[in-house]
Amino acid sequence: MSLNDTPRSTRVHIALFGKRNSGKSSIINAITNQEIAIVSDVKGTTTDPVYKSIEILPIGPCVIIDTAGLDDVGDLGELRIKKSMEVLNKTDVALFVIDATVGITDEDRMTINRIKEKKIPLIIVLNKADISEVSNEDIINLKKEFKVPVLAISALKKQGINELKKKIISILPEDEDKFKIVGDLIEPGDFVVLVTPIDKAAPKGRLILPQQQTIRDILESDAIAIVTKEYELKETLENLSKKPKLVITDSQAFLKVAADTPKDILMTSFSILFARFKGDLVELVKGVKAIEKLKDGDKILVSEGCTHHRQADDIGRVKIPRWIRQITGKKLEFEFSSGSSFPDDVQKYSLIVHCGGCMLNRRGMLYRINSAKSLNIPIVNYGVMIAYVHGILDRALEPFPLAKMVWDE
Repeated sequence: MSLNDTPRSTRVHIALFGKRNSGKSSIINAITNQEIAIVSDVKGTTTDPVYKSIEILPIGPCVIIDTAGLDDVGDLGELRIKKSMEVLNKTDVALFVIDATVGITDEDRMTINRIKEKKIPLIIVLNKADISEVSNEDIINLKKEFKVPVLAISALKKQGINELKKKIISILPEDEDKFKIVGDLIEPGDFVVLVTPIDKAAPKGRLILPQQQTIRDILESDAIAIVTKEYELKETLENLSKKPKLVITDSQAFLKVAADTPKDILMTSFSILFARFKGDLVELVKGVKAIEKLKDGDKILVSEGCTHHRQADDIGRVKIPRWIRQITGKKLEFEFSSGSSFPDDVQKYSLIVHCGGCMLNRRGMLYRINSAKSLNIPIVNYGVMIAYVHGILDRALEPFPLAKMVWDE
């Protein structure tokens, strides 16, 4: 991703599923009007999920995902199918592609129902309609069976592609844009101070993604973003013409920022804002309460949504295990995961500690939270936990009344 690109994590995720040679890659090329996906008559040309960033107006920035065929064979085929189905956990709109010359199979029905169970907006696409005619009766029967839109197209001849784009736009969840990082907490003209430490862990020449996105959200809200480092915060506040509505800090500077921010000014962290923006802040606040209940021998998963370069004092691998051991005094086992995959066997853990999820889309982060919630496994994110460790979670939750109420219970 270049510095000028919309982050993938904020793009609408449109994924194509179906058997090999159903024409998924051809549909992507037709939708984008570019030869961006490799097309071949050889089955299994697409192996791992392929992500392509595109713009679909009026939706805006999207990422379209080409998955491996769900009828792939052999040991590698099983792994490819598993990777394809993992894509469901981050999919905002699913296109299930059926080869019209073959028709729907029982395996197709199972996958379609699995997509529906996850409550993902779905379109069934009958491709190759130029080779095998699709009757209105076929379409009506599929609509009745699955209660989802059904379209007959020809990706090769680009027939029905505009209708498919329109249908994607129409089924996109209406609340897709309602989630704000900070915009719903501020008013036009408000001052918002952002504290961004510049240390050896900071990327060279730029701010980290959550900071960039928060600044953009403030500007879109017609408020005023003021960026400073933690050691200049006190002077910055003293020189403002009016009191800021909110101070937002990187979690690592929590103690310094809390000490220098007057009590009558709301304060929180980027990570706590993203816990709400990407996931379920209330559930994550519930999760932090489980730390003091940990017992000797309990297993804890520390999970991150990206694979960044590890520092000597890495927060996930070093600091968090150290803090939890110090708080509990227990002998605990820590396991780690990173990247787009999330462990299937989370039931063995007594606690999951997750990163802020800046590289995950909202659906992907909610999948992880709900996976834990369904098994009654507490889950907390870095920002909530760091505020708890430093004894300032109560103050960091003041901008969020519902989460604060849960913490106070």
